[in-house]
Amino acid sequence: MSEFDSLPGYVEERIRVAETTVVVEPGELVEAATVLRDEHGFNFLADVTAVDYLGWGHADVSGYIGTPSGRDINAPMTQGYQVVPLAKPKRFAMNYHLLSISERPRRLRLQTWLDEGEPVPTVIPVWPTADWHEREAFDLMGIAIDGHPDLKRILLDDDWDGHPLRKDYPLGGEPVRFSGEE
Repeated sequence: MSEFDSLPGYVEERIRVAETTVVVEPGELVEAATVLRDEHGFNFLADVTAVDYLGWGHADVSGYIGTPSGRDINAPMTQGYQVVPLAKPKRFAMNYHLLSISERPRRLRLQTWLDEGEPVPTVIPVWPTADWHEREAFDLMGIAIDGHPDLKRILLDDDWDGHPLRKDYPLGGEPVRFSGEE
């Protein structure tokens, strides 16, 4: 039994490497956030991050083996997982990093999973600082934020094509012409 299993939309709680993650359904995110703020004291939103897990759980995933003291970047090189990681529930994870600034400081990651094109509701009514964090997730990952008062690009030009932090964003570049070249 967890102190968070009564949250609206509760899916699961994970504690790994001394970090607690509470996963909720996207449709219940605002209600869960409100309960975490009002009843559990998580009164500070430190960050919002979006993660793209495209292809995760397939044999060709690349990475390094993590250990409690860090990761070994020298061995076994790419294809470094000793086993293929478990598939994720959906392609994108939205992570809300919360702090309880009180007599008993605590940290919590509130997480929800989204498919391609699936929106997530804004948490600005709960934590107003989410404004720019959510705009960054929209700009760089293409995550639609329902109810956001000013959802537009924040880092890239308005006519930029695509979202550069997605794993399927085309890599490449444009030839650069230096002065003195013809």
